[in-house]
Amino acid sequence: MQFTRFFTQAEVEKIHDASLEILENVGLLVHNEKARAIYAKHGCKVDNGSGLVKIPRNVVEECRKSFAPTYRFTARDPEYDVTLPGDRPVVVTGSSAPNIIDPKTGKERRATSTDIANIARLINELPGFDVFSISTLADDAPKGQFSLSRFYPALKNCLKPVRSNTPNMHDLHQVLELGALIAGSEAAYRERPFINHHYCPVVSPLTMDVESTEAVIYLTEQGLPVYGTIVPNAGLTSPMSLLGTLTLGNAEFLALATLIQLIRPGAPMIYAVLSTVADMRTGAYAPGAIETGILQMGHTEMARFYNVPSGGYIGLTNSHSNDAQCGYETGMNTTAALLAGADLFNMGGLLGSLMAFDFAKAVIDNEIALMLKHLKKGIEFSEENLCLDLIKQVGPGGSYMELEHTLLNMRSTAVLPKIANREMRSQWEGAGRPDAHARALQEADRILSQENKAKFSPELDAKIREHFPGLVAGDSVWQGIA
Repeated sequence: MQFTRFFTQAEVEKIHDASLEILENVGLLVHNEKARAIYAKHGCKVDNGSGLVKIPRNVVEECRKSFAPTYRFTARDPEYDVTLPGDRPVVVTGSSAPNIIDPKTGKERRATSTDIANIARLINELPGFDVFSISTLADDAPKGQFSLSRFYPALKNCLKPVRSNTPNMHDLHQVLELGALIAGSEAAYRERPFINHHYCPVVSPLTMDVESTEAVIYLTEQGLPVYGTIVPNAGLTSPMSLLGTLTLGNAEFLALATLIQLIRPGAPMIYAVLSTVADMRTGAYAPGAIETGILQMGHTEMARFYNVPSGGYIGLTNSHSNDAQCGYETGMNTTAALLAGADLFNMGGLLGSLMAFDFAKAVIDNEIALMLKHLKKGIEFSEENLCLDLIKQVGPGGSYMELEHTLLNMRSTAVLPKIANREMRSQWEGAGRPDAHARALQEADRILSQENKAKFSPELDAKIREHFPGLVAGDSVWQGIA
């Protein structure tokens, strides 16, 4: 497949060179002491007083030699393992929203661990999604179990890869203990680490934090899956220039990638971004804007230059409902990223600039995901697919409707949507004129009213609950939408 390109090879190399100049001459503030020590050990200029680290270009270029071309998401069930870039587009839910749109009332409220369990179960059954990045926080989390109250209901109700982050090392160690209990032992978990960790350790512009950086260092040292996302925001934390923001974000990716490779050469990474342009009329955060898609396309070009998988938070929306804005922001940006060659799409289920999860939005995004996967396939060329003999057989004025060939190929040739309406207007009106949101919510209700195929065995669940006293129930409890 040929990918959309913005830059010539010489221009890509110039962006790379400019990024190296930033790291070598401007540097970045590194607040984590361990990270500063790692950089210093390998020849970087470190001022421990100010925290400023300057990374010579030769250090970056040496680390580039060990960049890994693939990244694997491991699942509880090996059937759902996916690898970038071979399985692209890999579609992931948006994550960590504090709120949820209540499916019964339609009102926005704080999300709970039960909501996470229901969402996990829904994502497990929607074929367009490949990875469940835990969509919300859990407002009912007991003290000291903030992350457990998210990962436990997620893993208990989803067989696909589960991805999220933790706010501190205490929570990270708890989550890793949970993984070992589910796997049967720490050794078994290390063999198939089905919890996938993600952080934003670089705070634009050019700053590396303490806690997220600590987690990245630890997980990299342990050989466990982890990657970071770079998030410059033009006009606020990066230049009000698409190219300037791309270059700054690229430098930040290289700074993080260099740290990871200095710790463990060959450690898999994803060039993941959420690069945006602020709406300077108000300063509003605008992840749904088309500039997010354009910047993703540019970062994807740079990722191909480095031969690493790419993607990130793309297909988000600023809309607060499943309206036309929601659809065109998600559709335009994901299509742009796909055509540029992005591999990973954090796109599913969130409204209002990542603030609220909506069940109907997730079902609609599943349909968009299936379309993206079909678009990626394109048109397969073969002598058989030319259908020349069939065309001769049917001839002018004939019909293909009743042919066995049509029956055999109807499901593979076309996406057959459940939400998009293709009925005659009279049929639609007779059904009560339901819009996409209503149809999607009914589909979510249908799925969540069926048997839960992913839940833990009673024995495993008892073992986990004994190890973590006071843990949230973690069960999927669906009350329906009526």
